[in-house]
Amino acid sequence: MFSPGHSGANAYARVGVETGVMGASPHRLIVMLYQGARQAIAQARMHVQQGNVSGRGEAIGKAIQIVESGLQQSLNLEVGGEIAQRLNALYSYMSRRLLEANIKASEAMLVEVDGLLATLEEAWIGIAPEIARMAAQPTAESMR
Repeated sequence: MFSPGHSGANAYARVGVETGVMGASPHRLIVMLYQGARQAIAQARMHVQQGNVSGRGEAIGKAIQIVESGLQQSLNLEVGGEIAQRLNALYSYMSRRLLEANIKASEAMLVEVDGLLATLEEAWIGIAPEIARMAAQPTAESMR
């Protein structure tokens, strides 16, 4: 009836994550994606060090999925202009490097991608006050 191990704790953690996602602003969701990708890369690094091929592949696959299906898909290339185009190219580069890191079991490549994600995450967190200020301003439409 119940799975062995920490199934209760895992279910509780899943609910916590789902609740965090449901209540998060779009800005916070992007921060969560950066954090999730970086966590997956940290796990992949640990698996590289331990020689755990399947664990490495699973963790890198998760990081690639977050970069491609989360971060890259959230870009609005039509409205975002040059910044969105450059981020799109950078996310594609990260995905290729992660794939290569898996093939070559390269911790250095994982560190490189983690550094890129850390820089973007820091910049994204840095704009939070501006996002909050913009969200608090009434729009011209709502003032009519």
